[in-house]
This record gives sequence, C-alpha cells and structure tokens, in this order.
Amino acid sequence: MDVRASFVVLVCLIGLSCVEMLHYKTCPSPCGKVDTVDVTPCNSDPCKLQKGQTYSVNVTFTSDVDSQASKAVVHGIIAGVHVPFPIPNDDGCKSGIQCPINKQKTYQYVATLPVKSEYPSVSTTCRITAMLLMLL
Repeated sequence: MDVRASFVVLVCLIGLSCVEMLHYKTCPSPCGKVDTVDVTPCNSDPCKLQKGQTYSVNVTFTSDVDSQASKAVVHGIIAGVHVPFPIPNDDGCKSGIQCPINKQKTYQYVATLPVKSEYPSVSTTCRITAMLLMLL
C-alpha cells in the first residue's frame, strides 16, 4: 500500500500585488523556496480583489524534494481563522507543474482564481499553499 505524506512548499501570500515588486511572505518549508509571485490583473499594493473578477496567480518555485504530485489549497484568513476558498483546479500537475517533481528543479504553478459575486465583502489575507505528495 502506498502511503502519502503532504508537505507545504509554496507560499503564504500577504498583500497581493503585481506592481513592480510583489509583496508576499513565504512560509518556512524544508521542501523548497518561492522564487517569484505574480498576480494579474492587479494595480495596487496590497492587491484589492474585486468581486466578479478572475485573477491569475503565477508562482515560480524551486523544489528541494522529489515528489509524485502536487495539490493546491487556498484559504482566506478572516479574524485569524483560515476559511477555505474553492478553486477550479487543485491539481498542481495540471496547473503548469510538470510531474513528477524533481529536487533542485524550478517549476511554475499557475492558477486561475475567480472571486465570485456572491462572496462576502471582507478584507482578508490570502494564503495559497501547494502540497507535494511523496510516495514513501
């Protein structure tokens, strides 16, 4: 039987922006490091996501581990509580990452994130996490 362990690798995005320099905070991870983050369209710092719009998030990272798969998870952080944010495709291997993932190689994760009109109007920090799934 295959046992899978998930590892947080990509990024906690704080103050999304794509003006000149994107301000973001990486989560500590032994599995890799984030090289760049781009969010489009976005013309303010922090990025003000508008309801009814769709945004593209592009994260370039270098893996420090070998992995068979990748899964993305998005949360809004509201009053310190992580609230799940559904995304159209959570499979990183179908979002620009060529799987399997190899140690010391650079990859690009691309996600399309719709902000639906029915979402409540709140100020939040967005946390995007990618998990690398390894067969042990």
